Amino acid sequence: MPDADPSPEPAGAADDPLAGLDPELRAVVADIEALGVPPWHALSVESARRIEDELFDSDTDLPVASTLDLAIDGPDGDDLPLRIYRPEGTPAPTLVFLHGGGWCLGTLDSADDLARRLCQRVGAVVVSVDYRLAPEHPFPAAVDDAVRALQWSREYAPEFGGNGVVGVAGSSAGGTLAAAASLARPGGETPAVQTLLYPVTDRDFGTDSYEANADGPLLTRADMRRFWREYLRSDVDAANPHAAPLRAREATLAATAPAVVVTAGRDPLRDDGAAYAARLADAGVDVDHLDYEGMCHGFCSLADEVAAADAAFDDLAAATRERLAAAGADSGAPDGS
Repeated sequence: MPDADPSPEPAGAADDPLAGLDPELRAVVADIEALGVPPWHALSVESARRIEDELFDSDTDLPVASTLDLAIDGPDGDDLPLRIYRPEGTPAPTLVFLHGGGWCLGTLDSADDLARRLCQRVGAVVVSVDYRLAPEHPFPAAVDDAVRALQWSREYAPEFGGNGVVGVAGSSAGGTLAAAASLARPGGETPAVQTLLYPVTDRDFGTDSYEANADGPLLTRADMRRFWREYLRSDVDAANPHAAPLRAREATLAATAPAVVVTAGRDPLRDDGAAYAARLADAGVDVDHLDYEGMCHGFCSLADEVAAADAAFDDLAAATRERLAAAGADSGAPDGS
């Protein structure tokens, strides 16, 4: 499939990929880049998965009340693995979580830190989804898995500490899947919240943030071109709002969930998230757009090393918790207190 933008990459922000980063984040990113890992787009999918597992396999010890690995029947008839994180104090709301990785990479283990942090700080049961990956399973397989996990969580949340209030969350490509699941409204029900961490919302490589941050850090325009190429079956899919939520009609957007959208100033995807937040707001959806100028793509995974990222996580957790609590108050759901 040809790329949508074949133009050469510019030098990047002020010829320095780390320019403008929060000082603590700059040091952490410099350490990561000093490992000498080739860029994602220069690797085979198999090699990228192996390296991603080695780099981001979580060794965090963020405590939660319990975890449980299980599998449900997936939409293709095969198992769909899930990992359930239970907080102290249940019944509690439930968040279905979709990991990042350009729809090609990522595992329950590599997303463990984010899932644990959401469980802790939101005070929610988190259902982390090991959805099918491209290119073996191109669009819409991952969307179908996200919708299936959301449906299952609604039905069975009380069995693992849920109070009946169910939202959806995701990071990067997982943010796209979370937005798509919210747009799909399985069973005609809107999730209580969609929390989107630096989501991909369109295949447009010419935005201001792509131009300014083409060379990263941590995610480049060339990486995103490669991810889109592996994910879509053809260019036709790029117009499907379940692949590119920014393409959704206003009436569809108006019926979707209240949103918490997190963006980073030094992220190629910054304008993706900002544009989606603006379209949701224009459609009458209640939106919190939390933008962090000195952060880069993936910064929420660095909250244990970067104070500003840790504070940002508190912000997004509080906004998510507020949306879930409002939905619980409307439904009369118990709050676990």
